Amino acid sequence: MGLISFLKEKFHKKEKDKEVVKYTEGLEKSRKNFSNRLHNLSRRYQSVNQEYFEELEQILIESDIGINLVLRIIDEVLEISKKENIKDPEKINEVLVDRMFIGYAEKGDVVNELSFKEGTPTVVLVVGVNGVGKTTTIAKLAYRYKQKGKRVLLVAGDTFRAGATEQLKVWADRLNIDIVVGKNEQDPASVAYDGVYKGAREGYDLLIVDTAGRLQTKANLMAELSKIKRVIGKEIEGAPQETFLIIDATTGQNGVVQAKAFSEVTNLTGVIVTKMDGTSKGGIILAIRDELGVPVRFIGLGEKMEDLTEFDLDKYLYGLCVEEE
Repeated sequence: MGLISFLKEKFHKKEKDKEVVKYTEGLEKSRKNFSNRLHNLSRRYQSVNQEYFEELEQILIESDIGINLVLRIIDEVLEISKKENIKDPEKINEVLVDRMFIGYAEKGDVVNELSFKEGTPTVVLVVGVNGVGKTTTIAKLAYRYKQKGKRVLLVAGDTFRAGATEQLKVWADRLNIDIVVGKNEQDPASVAYDGVYKGAREGYDLLIVDTAGRLQTKANLMAELSKIKRVIGKEIEGAPQETFLIIDATTGQNGVVQAKAFSEVTNLTGVIVTKMDGTSKGGIILAIRDELGVPVRFIGLGEKMEDLTEFDLDKYLYGLCVEEE
């Protein structure tokens, strides 16, 4: 059974669970740009040839899967088609989706949800450039774990961008979540220290530390993030347990470039991709995993608080590749 058939059997029910619906609705634009174009391509060819593979390659590139990964996938599909003498365009498309899945899965298993240890706060450091939805994503992450019964503390470490602290305070008030703030242009590391000091002594389960969304020189960025991490680690052993990079899906390959820049200066444990519902190029998730080896842990599939969801590869490929009947 090919992966597409497997996904249809697994998820194609009259009453789907809420998470599957989120993926199918949130990836509608990407599905039209990818799956629909695949099917239209296969209908125009009775048998695959060089032109077919060239058009297939173009569809993948325009879905933001990334040129290096696209070339590798196309080579693998070509090799399989020759070896197994596959000429049917629909079967070629199934092989293609299989290779997309295998390429991602080969990077290793991922536990997306945060882990918690009794008596010690879990600290999440959040990085990313301005304009990617960092503040809103922090709020959604806080909401997610508050709903799970965790006591959450926000730490407003972006002290340089005008309005950053105020925006985070607004979200904290809306969600009825505590927040630690500093003064304008205060050293972010000192704000982080105040946050972890409070969090460790007052029994919080989760601390989410915002950082400045500036693309500085790599040396300056590395120094700033290293300082913040040292301060946090001195107060809470093993913290920060997670460093999440926020990427806006609508920025396409520019988001991958940002991810590379941050991965070179700090040890990322995961990526959160925002605004997946607003892009027609949903392949960026595969590109991130391939280029960085860092897993996508959560994705934003809408504007509501509950629309930040744990990344699931099967549901993602179903939402991206399977046309709704």
